[in-house]
Amino acid sequence: TTMFVITVVKSSLALSLGLVGALSIVRFRAAIKEPEELTYLFLNIAIGLGCGAGLSVLTIIAFLIFTFFIWFTNRSKNELEEQSLYLTISCKKESVGSFDLNSIISIITKHTSFVKLKRSDESKEAFELSFVIGLDDVQKMQLAKDEIITLYPAAVLTFIDSSRDI
Repeated sequence: TTMFVITVVKSSLALSLGLVGALSIVRFRAAIKEPEELTYLFLNIAIGLGCGAGLSVLTIIAFLIFTFFIWFTNRSKNELEEQSLYLTISCKKESVGSFDLNSIISIITKHTSFVKLKRSDESKEAFELSFVIGLDDVQKMQLAKDEIITLYPAAVLTFIDSSRDI
């Protein structure tokens, strides 16, 4: 994309000033969360510059190359096979007495593709555990939840998606 922009702008002062203005608008007005978003915005600016400069054939060729590259890159990425979630389990000790961390981890491990304990808080009144887990099937999440609730009926389970959705 940068090579295409430089090819279009070359030594034109008007186009280079227009590019600076467009990039400043993108930088200060757009809430960019992912690097791919910035790439697409820069690509749109490049196509707009190419069409505005009267280089329609070069712009169409560049657009086709960009489209092929984006398609190939996205196709080569693995599909989202598993979902990564934050799991928080909290329970008051008065309702269960004590808790066994190993039993909770074994239940979660049995139904998930990976488990990572992030935080464990235990006091006289309650305990709270935070995990990052990988799920490849939503039904397994329900099975894990049911087993934990059977073991600790007063437990509160919270599942939060850890991916960045737009």
